[in-house]
Amino acid sequence: MTCGFSASTPDAENSLKKSVGEVVAIAKDSKSSSGLSESLRPVLMKSISFDAMTRRAIGPGWRQFTEAQQKEATRLFTTLIIRTYSSKFTPGELPEISYKTARCPEPGRVEIATSTLYRGSQYEVIYRLEDTGGWRITDVVIEGASLVANYRTQFDAAFKEGGVDAVMNALKKSASQSTE
Repeated sequence: MTCGFSASTPDAENSLKKSVGEVVAIAKDSKSSSGLSESLRPVLMKSISFDAMTRRAIGPGWRQFTEAQQKEATRLFTTLIIRTYSSKFTPGELPEISYKTARCPEPGRVEIATSTLYRGSQYEVIYRLEDTGGWRITDVVIEGASLVANYRTQFDAAFKEGGVDAVMNALKKSASQSTE
């Protein structure tokens, strides 16, 4: 399927390539794993729509959160994702990334498939981006597994067992755990 706005696909691709390039440069220049998440935070905050990602990961229960709980859930989920993502890098070891043809499932959304060779292993990664006044990542699909869907499964189970409080407790626990 092609995009309704053909100019948007190259913009999304350029945005993703720029963000990934910044992340790789920071990881390359990092002397150690400690502190990498804080070094990557500014780039990831620009590149990822943590609001959309958190809302989708929590699912229908999101509507039962107060505004303050939504803000706190987004803050905790952001910390969790940045820590988890950062822990995947080994300073000085760079991935080889090949970008494939982007596709546009609907106007304002683009999926960009990549093939990444890192530390001797090949990974197929699809970045899902949305134009929200600039292209931002809203999901990452690694080897067919959606990051958002994976967390949604976990948060749905917590919500069914204990509502908003259970989801918030799960987020607090996950965000506070070390990924080292």
